[in-house]
Amino acid sequence: MIAIDHNNSLVSLAVFGEFTLADYKEFEELVNYKVKFEGPVNLLFDLREMAGFTLDVAWEEIKFSRAHAHDFGRIAVLTQDQWLTWSAWVTQLFVDAEVLVFSDEHEARTWLEAEPEATE
Repeated sequence: MIAIDHNNSLVSLAVFGEFTLADYKEFEELVNYKVKFEGPVNLLFDLREMAGFTLDVAWEEIKFSRAHAHDFGRIAVLTQDQWLTWSAWVTQLFVDAEVLVFSDEHEARTWLEAEPEATE
């Protein structure tokens, strides 16, 4: 089961129990809409209550990330699971967004709301 929230350029997804392909498709649909009509978005994945995910979700995530390589500003992942931390690192290979893992939701939201540092 998932809970999705969105406002301005932030899409938040919390996963409870197993993350299924139907859940991921619901998330994809919202992100596709926001990107198409509002431009790049930041993402907050709260995976602290996730019990697992199906293989088809992992495959869909790779395809989705590659298709939207330039559509995300920042991606924050809330987890304390080492495997999910590694998975977040792998996601960075497919997108040009900044991806960070957090254990504290307030810190993740503060980082997502902050202006990106200028690069020269």
